[in-house]
Amino acid sequence: MKFKVAFLCLLISSSIFAQLPKGFVYIQDVIPSIQLELRYCTDYNFVGESIYGYHNAVGIATSETAEALKAVQEELETKNLSLKIYDAYRPQEAVNHFITWAKDINDTLMKTDFYPNVDKRYLFRDGYIASKSRHSSGSTVDLTIVNTETGENLDMGSPFDYFGEPSWVAYSKLTNKQKENRMLLQRVMQKHGFRSYSKEWWHFTLRNEPFKNQYFNFPVE
Repeated sequence: MKFKVAFLCLLISSSIFAQLPKGFVYIQDVIPSIQLELRYCTDYNFVGESIYGYHNAVGIATSETAEALKAVQEELETKNLSLKIYDAYRPQEAVNHFITWAKDINDTLMKTDFYPNVDKRYLFRDGYIASKSRHSSGSTVDLTIVNTETGENLDMGSPFDYFGEPSWVAYSKLTNKQKENRMLLQRVMQKHGFRSYSKEWWHFTLRNEPFKNQYFNFPVE
């Protein structure tokens, strides 16, 4: 299923953006070579529409997080690889959008792509949707690795934002290459100061994050 990029998500220079709160930066200002695919600024995500609070396709994070990602990127570039970010800072407004969507059990537009084996009624119970997100503190990122020679994502064995056991870091029913790719991502991120989340291979939070348990709501623009 193909979905067009949401009209409001315009990829433009950060030089004309509004000033960010103190302690936050545009990731591409720190790491110009990093790749972005901001899914929540498009309608190709588990909701099926662009998410509230995402006005431009830019990645925002705390300055500490961006510097740590820069170290990751520099190491990957020696292997002709690059990080690709799917999501970074996430406004509380976006989290609220997820909550509203999850409560509408009849809206299953994207079930086939993102949660084919999960009953939407149990998204809260099973921890796929929550009222607060570490992303809103600015030091959590969702990402993968890209081969810069081919332009292809490394095969991680499940898509980004796939709800289910195939996305667990330790999921065993993977090819050797998929396991190798996941472990590469885990190793390089942990080496440079991030901790992982066992149920999402793409999800990492900076250790000693500066705004822990603070949840911001400024827009992504």
